[in-house]
Amino acid sequence: MKLLLTSGGITNPTIHATLLDLLGKPISECTALCIPTAQWGHPLCGPTTVHGFIAGDSLRQLSTLGWRSVGVLELTALPSIDADRWTSWVREADVLLVDGGDATYLHHWIRESGLARLLPSMPDTVWVGISAGSMVMTPRIGDHFVEWSSAPDDRTLGVVDFSLFPHLDYPGWAGNTLDRARSWAADIGGPAYAIDDHTAIAVVGDTVTVVSEGHWEEFRADQRHPSPSSR
Repeated sequence: MKLLLTSGGITNPTIHATLLDLLGKPISECTALCIPTAQWGHPLCGPTTVHGFIAGDSLRQLSTLGWRSVGVLELTALPSIDADRWTSWVREADVLLVDGGDATYLHHWIRESGLARLLPSMPDTVWVGISAGSMVMTPRIGDHFVEWSSAPDDRTLGVVDFSLFPHLDYPGWAGNTLDRARSWAADIGGPAYAIDDHTAIAVVGDTVTVVSEGHWEEFRADQRHPSPSSR
């Protein structure tokens, strides 16, 4: 898959242009599936916030970018549906729009539903994650971000080899400061990035590119201090 790992969605022209590059064709020619599943695992989310994601609220306007068609894929329903039926929906989509919430809950249902087995066979499909929808592609999210009470640990899919701290310096979120991100990265113990809502990370094969109109920091496993960020 091609990955666009965001903190807050398509929030500026730089991230939007990167999305177009990954799609390889206009948004108006692309079919999208919205995946709200991660929200059900987070205590602050529920029916209203799920509706907001699907309807394209002011914070996460992914569904209203002008897709040719937009559908909803609820992973918790897939085990009760014939696999040939839902796999065709996924294979026919150009892009999967994966919302935030709890990444460990999303990880559980990506595996439980069978979607994890399907993803490696879809090299041209674009995965656009928001927050937990991005973090789920990493090896670990850290205890700081685990909200699902049934999570066995903080491990996630490990599609990429770095971890992700989203919503850096988000207004009013005392737990998302740069100092907190540094402490989190030290606990993670591997390569990691902290990104704000105007930053995303594009991954195509082995190529990892930070695209930003905001603030981000890279934490490498072999260094004690973060590398400089772009602004």
